[in-house]
Amino acid sequence: MASTAEAPKARPRAQQPRVPESTASSSASASSSPGWFTIPAPLARLFRTFPLLTYPPNELPARSPDVSDLPTLYVFASDPDALAGLPSFNPSCLKWQTFLRLAGVDFCLRPSNNHASPTGALPFLLPPSPPGSIRPQSPIPSHKLEQYALDNAKNPAPPELGSRLEAYQSLLDYRVRNAWLYTLYLSPANARLLARLYITPTTSSRPVQATIAHQLRHAAELEILRSTGRDAIDAAALYKGLGQAFGALDALLGDGTWFFTSQVPTLFDATVFSYTHLILHDDLAWENQQLGAILKNYPRLVDHRDRILQRCWGLAR
Repeated sequence: MASTAEAPKARPRAQQPRVPESTASSSASASSSPGWFTIPAPLARLFRTFPLLTYPPNELPARSPDVSDLPTLYVFASDPDALAGLPSFNPSCLKWQTFLRLAGVDFCLRPSNNHASPTGALPFLLPPSPPGSIRPQSPIPSHKLEQYALDNAKNPAPPELGSRLEAYQSLLDYRVRNAWLYTLYLSPANARLLARLYITPTTSSRPVQATIAHQLRHAAELEILRSTGRDAIDAAALYKGLGQAFGALDALLGDGTWFFTSQVPTLFDATVFSYTHLILHDDLAWENQQLGAILKNYPRLVDHRDRILQRCWGLAR
């Protein structure tokens, strides 16, 4: 949404300081005689033979926001995947990318990172600029994307889920997310995958890569410990909790097409998909495959993932 700003008030023109008469007369007499910085007349005539050439302004960098007829969603993604509009490899980004597609909102996809976000986290969306505008609109952070999608949806709006949502949302926010964080960030078997997704695209410097890897692992460890309230991470307990969460979600879905017996997919469907798709995504090449092994025990959740993948991207399993 465009924000309006009050036009700056015109400032009164500053008065030029008055030059003392003694200085003015001495300056006038000095200007009538040649000085150290006076260009010789033959050289001045030579310079006047060359026309003044003004070059056009340089183009903006390739990644700079440009004026577009479509909104642009900035996510974690490789350049080829973003160009093709493929799913992001980050659950938070994929959640909103999926929901916008489910709502029927047309948008462009751009690869980015947290440092480029106005809130310090991806995703964020840049609305299209109005006709005649040469400046991009104010970015929309992730916590306002749901309302943006509903306001610009072409497809029927999903129902309000109310209090039923909270208990099941907590399963995704804690048990599923904790197992995801441990498997991707802390499991030594997936160190190469972590580097390919978040570290090597950032820098080619080995010392900097080592520093980023340490920071990512430390942040994941702290989040898991805060969430579980334990002094140490118990991987077996995390995977047990993941199985319990998937079991509850599988029972909630039942034989229905969408969660909560909704006639259309909701944001909750997109959130579940953001994990189940990435867990089953072959291109990620998980070395530690515990997540996928647990998820495959619940074929209805796998089928739910396949339905959204087909609906949003036209891709089969």
